[in-house]
Amino acid sequence: MPKQYHYIDPDYTYTDPETGVLRNLANITDSDTLIIIESGAVTKRIADLQANPIKIKNSSTLLDIHKYLFQDIYLWAGKLRTVEISKGGKPFFPLSHFHNAFKYIDSLITEYRKISKHDKKQLAHKLADILDNINYLHPFREGNGRTQREFLRLLAVEKGLLLNLNPPDNVDIYERYMSGTINGNVEQLSTLILEIITVTSTTNYG
Repeated sequence: MPKQYHYIDPDYTYTDPETGVLRNLANITDSDTLIIIESGAVTKRIADLQANPIKIKNSSTLLDIHKYLFQDIYLWAGKLRTVEISKGGKPFFPLSHFHNAFKYIDSLITEYRKISKHDKKQLAHKLADILDNINYLHPFREGNGRTQREFLRLLAVEKGLLLNLNPPDNVDIYERYMSGTINGNVEQLSTLILEIITVTSTTNYG
């Protein structure tokens, strides 16, 4: 992606000041090596969650998912970021208003749970709205995309639906998801989700 992240972190809370690499539990100092190790560890954890899903209580479950996915890599897994983030000159949600953001996302989840499991169009639109708000919140220093995609997948499971926003055999879906989140385009995300969600024969909840 051409747009780059910018972090306001003068105290190097998350990165090594000499290498610029994220501080990690394995003390890896090469960014390419960290990407490979992190990807392998998180991919395994995602598979574990698909076999044994976490039940979503509310928006705070984002922290539980992040902790599970990144527990092998970062000491701060499952903890809210303490630095401001922007991308392409556009800031994500400010730290000072995190509480309000989580409350609002909780209200969207409540609305989602009231929608009939048979109304795929409304479910897709509400999932897109939730996704857009979680992405704007960007609650973690790293791993926001993988966490929010798993969160959306688990919400879909509640309604007996399958949702994969990053299928290994379809790059187009991931690129459309990225475009929709970067541009804050809820309608684009809603169209995509409605197109790809499918009904599963069983539900994991209820």
